[in-house]
Amino acid sequence: MMIEIKSLKKIYGGVTVVNVPQLSIAKGESVGLVGNNGAGKTTLFRMILDLIRPDTGEVLSNVEVVAGGENWKTYTASYLDEGFLIDYLTPEEYLYFIGGLHQQSKATVDEALVKLGDFFNDEILKKGKYIRDLSKGNQCKVGVASCMLQNPQLLMLDEPFANIDPSTQFRLKNMLKEANKTKGVTTIVSSHDLNHITDVCDRILLMEKGVIIKDIATNSSTLKELENYFGVGQAFEELVSVIDKIDEEENH
Repeated sequence: MMIEIKSLKKIYGGVTVVNVPQLSIAKGESVGLVGNNGAGKTTLFRMILDLIRPDTGEVLSNVEVVAGGENWKTYTASYLDEGFLIDYLTPEEYLYFIGGLHQQSKATVDEALVKLGDFFNDEILKKGKYIRDLSKGNQCKVGVASCMLQNPQLLMLDEPFANIDPSTQFRLKNMLKEANKTKGVTTIVSSHDLNHITDVCDRILLMEKGVIIKDIATNSSTLKELENYFGVGQAFEELVSVIDKIDEEENH
């Protein structure tokens, strides 16, 4: 098992933002995490990566407890947001730095970057820009590229499709599929885009208010099922809003 979660809870200000009693992700699975803003997706990611500690429970990666552990870091690559980058470096400097951490020579990194040429769309390298001066979408490309450089066994990406253009989205989907299907990389990806996530992932976890309310294998009806869930949820929220407004007017 690649990831094993047991009795995991995170509470902020008396509100439980993540409550996952049990979750197992096998080696080689491609898992999508979906849910509205505030569902707890990023908090769950951060606990899996030991960036924040749970109030109760634990996360195991390859049967090792993540909290305080070190071994899992050697095979795990992740990009959650631009805070993962070193913004005063150029993209090349940052990618050479990441490669160096994984005992890769400059020549090896250069070779990998040639393969990422289409993904970068000639907007990243040799532009003389610092990472902080890149658009959010191009920062995301650098973050994803740094993950791919590491040849991980576990790859975690939080909303990677959000700020990139359609061509890059298409290329990223192909990269993720190749990593999973060809190299056996376990991938965990969150996204608000239901089309992308059902296209890339064989298993979908639907989170609502910190709880995984659905855990489904992707099939031909999954996209429709998710669209119905989010459509009904939105309609319900709109209805509540209208009722609140009527109550307010009546009270006045």
